[in-house]
Amino acid sequence: MTYIVNDKCINCRHTDCVEVCPVDCFYLGENTIVIHPDECIDCGVCEPECPIDAIKADTDESVKGMEKWLLINKKFSAIWPNINKKKEPMLEHEKYREVKNKFEEH
Repeated sequence: MTYIVNDKCINCRHTDCVEVCPVDCFYLGENTIVIHPDECIDCGVCEPECPIDAIKADTDESVKGMEKWLLINKKFSAIWPNINKKKEPMLEHEKYREVKNKFEEH
């Protein structure tokens, strides 16, 4: 098992989760973050820290397209820089908080 970041994070990019991660497995993109699935130790401390519920276990059957999100996290964590300190969320994060399917539409 591992944890992944899904499309709820896109254009919000809260980073409360990165400070609690004991293995620094988060990676920073322009408008989102991802978790490196091979570095994640499945501790779960990041999941409750996300204010928009964008972090899920890859075994969570309620998440549509989980396999896709696992691949997206794996792909981008290999090329984006590591992040282990909290940053401010994106400027217009509140505007995007409730937008659905952000990966496909934005």
